[in-house]
Amino acid sequence: MSRAPGPRRLRASSQARIEAILAAARDLLPEHGVAGLSIYSVAERAQIPPSSVYHFFASVPALLEALTADIHRAFRAALQAPIDTNALTTWHDLARLVEQRTQAIYSEDAAARQLILAQHGLNEVTRADRQHDLELDSLMRALFEQHFHLPALPEDVDVFALAMALSDRVYARSVQLHDSITPRMAEEGMRVFEAYLGLYLPAFLVKRCR
Repeated sequence: MSRAPGPRRLRASSQARIEAILAAARDLLPEHGVAGLSIYSVAERAQIPPSSVYHFFASVPALLEALTADIHRAFRAALQAPIDTNALTTWHDLARLVEQRTQAIYSEDAAARQLILAQHGLNEVTRADRQHDLELDSLMRALFEQHFHLPALPEDVDVFALAMALSDRVYARSVQLHDSITPRMAEEGMRVFEAYLGLYLPAFLVKRCR
C-alpha cells in the first residue's frame, strides 16, 4: 500500500518533462526553424539531458508531431469557447468569428505558423495535421449545428476541414511573403473560408432557438 503513490508521481514527473520538452521546442522553432531544430538544442533549452528527450521522442519529427498535437489543442479550444448566439445574424457571422480566432492563434504562436503554414516537408507533421483537421471538422460542424439548422451535407467530403485547409493556404502564402498574416491576407482567408462553405450552405440559415 505504501508504494502505490510511486507510479502516480512518476506519471506526473514524466508529463512535466514532456511539457518542458515541448515548450523548449516551441521556443526554438522561431529561432532555428524546423530544419535547424535538434534533440540536443531542445535538451539544452529545456535544461535536461538529451537522453531524457530521446526517452520520450525518438526523433525530431516525432517531437514535432507531438508539438503539432499540442498546437491543435488551441484550435479545439477556440471552437469550444463560448459564443454569444445573439451576436450572430447569419452563419457568415459565425464563420468570421471562427476564422478570427484561428488567425489570432497563428498570430500569437510562431510554432503554429512554422508547423502548419510553412513548407517543411515533414510527412509525420503533415499527416498529424491532417488527422487533427478531421477532429476540427467534427467540432466545427457541431458548432454550426449548435447555432443554425444545417442542410444535409455530403458524407464523402469533409466540408469544414476543406474550408479550413483552403484558408490556411492563403495564410501560408502570407507567411511565405511577409512572415506574418497581414490584414489584407487575413481578409482574403476569411473570404475563401466563407466562399467554400457557401457551396454547401445557403445564404440564409434558420437560427436555432435558445
